[in-house]
Amino acid sequence: MVSELQAQTAIAARSAITFMGEPSCSSSTCHGGAGEKHNQFLTWSKLDFHSRAHATLTTARSARIADSLKIGNPVESANCTVCHSPLKSVAEKLHSTDSMRGVSCETCHGSAKNWLRSHTRPDWTHEDRVHAGMHDLKNLYVRANTCVSCHQNVNADLLQAGHPELIFELDGQAVTEPKHWREKSDWSGPQTWLVGQAVALREMSWQLSQEKSPAENAVNRWSALLWLLSATEGATGLLPANEFSSSNGLDIKNATSVQKWSDQLALKTAEAKWSAEWTRKCLNTLSGTAKMFRGKTPTRTIQARRAERLVLALDRLANGLNDEPAAKQLSPVIDRLFKDVQSLPDFDPAQFAGHLEEFQKSLPSLSESK
Repeated sequence: MVSELQAQTAIAARSAITFMGEPSCSSSTCHGGAGEKHNQFLTWSKLDFHSRAHATLTTARSARIADSLKIGNPVESANCTVCHSPLKSVAEKLHSTDSMRGVSCETCHGSAKNWLRSHTRPDWTHEDRVHAGMHDLKNLYVRANTCVSCHQNVNADLLQAGHPELIFELDGQAVTEPKHWREKSDWSGPQTWLVGQAVALREMSWQLSQEKSPAENAVNRWSALLWLLSATEGATGLLPANEFSSSNGLDIKNATSVQKWSDQLALKTAEAKWSAEWTRKCLNTLSGTAKMFRGKTPTRTIQARRAERLVLALDRLANGLNDEPAAKQLSPVIDRLFKDVQSLPDFDPAQFAGHLEEFQKSLPSLSESK
């Protein structure tokens, strides 16, 4: 049931979007003070790499990329600021400050005008804040959608000009970010990982569906993630098995269908009550794919891309066991698997398969110990 307050604030949120800028959050009585409950702005400004996203555009590398693309100063080009300083694209009438650089508070939490003065009120619930326009980042689906747009897809021309490839992995990237927030008590790393990977596949599928002649490398990365999630889906049963990955080719004609399927997977996973049993099933299922790296098909290039995604998955799933002895037991093998995919052109499928089998042999005792 929506309260009168929620209804009123929802109407206000839709009718008057205005960005207030980072200074509105930085006073010592708000998020710029001392102590755990008031130092969020200080954590972001001093430790979080997002605060330096704009500065990246002033480097020599950014200048070379911009020069190659003939787009002028990267600090001013929307090709670059869309992710490195996204609020720069906001129309002047929609913001009230000149401080709109970098990836700051409102980039992730939403335009603040309608909730800034009220979001700390003790009588406001989380739902009240969301209805006022604050992004519901406690919801893993919303969180993944907030982050993925700048952490997965890169336009082909930018890649050709020297921009690095991006791999979106919500759990690992959230864990390594200096925290200015408190996670929910029932937060699950493996669940966060799977939501993020499903959203990443959706975005990759959308991008490929828009291109007439997608690059082979982009198709290989897409097919590798589809392969991984198809295998994982069998372990959780959150959605019926898909029909897209029955062949080694993983036909790009299915991109639009995969886009819809992966979005549903992300939604279902975010809504589910994740269990430790699902984590162990995913680990057993994925580590049991060693034989797929011993055959002559698919190509070594595709095998390398699959291995790249697989290692990230095993790392986050193993971390999610919350079992210190198990983590110590698995860590050396995971390190070897990461080393196997460190240079994809030099990837050795047989060596990787051997290390993957070593990983799986460690898992039965883990299941027995739980």
